[in-house]
Amino acid sequence: MAGHSKWANIKHRKAAADAKKGKVFTRLIKEITVAAKLGGGDPGSNPRLRLALDKAREANMTKDSVARAIQRGTGELEGVTYEEARYEGYGAGGAAVMVDCLTDNRTRTVAEVRHAFTKNGGNLGADGAVAYLFRHCGQFVFAPGTSEETVMEAALEAGADDVVANDDGSIEVVCAPADFDKVKAGLEGAGLKPDAAEVTMKPAAETALSGADAARMRGLIETLEGLDDVQDVYTTAALDT
Repeated sequence: MAGHSKWANIKHRKAAADAKKGKVFTRLIKEITVAAKLGGGDPGSNPRLRLALDKAREANMTKDSVARAIQRGTGELEGVTYEEARYEGYGAGGAAVMVDCLTDNRTRTVAEVRHAFTKNGGNLGADGAVAYLFRHCGQFVFAPGTSEETVMEAALEAGADDVVANDDGSIEVVCAPADFDKVKAGLEGAGLKPDAAEVTMKPAAETALSGADAARMRGLIETLEGLDDVQDVYTTAALDT
């Protein structure tokens, strides 16, 4: 749609995250703890932990904080036990929203998530209501002006599934979650540094929103991301810029 820019939306989300550094650290500590609990404390054999540690380094988290989070996950230190919870629903314009949480109290978390949906003109749905609209994948996004040919050559050689040139000039690389590290290494080996790199839930199709609907969706996303138990928010909404 006119005015919609995948790049602008990514930059907006990164700026919002940078403005909430304390919240970012809390989320990373939870993720590292849970990743270590589920897959062990060795990042060499635990891809989820490896990705969390990469994000911790990017956020300049101290080594001591990282080490303590791993030790809590492996049981070497006592701490709060978190469990994963996913909530699904719809926001303005019928756009799908999926919310991943790490919580020590599901009753509290679902109440807060439901309130966020209701307050911003959306509604919480049943398990599985919108999950089928997303694909679990690795995603790399390069800024407008990056050579599509160079990205495509490096990405496909490294095992990526697809390379997409977006209308705003940004370039997107998609791969299977299990291939994330391999594709990242291939891109970096070719001298390419993505401006966004993560294992995410990518919408199969987007719902274009503008005006009041876009404003309500932004309000919903910001409210959800402000909740302590929320780790990630995914949506099919494509917002105008």
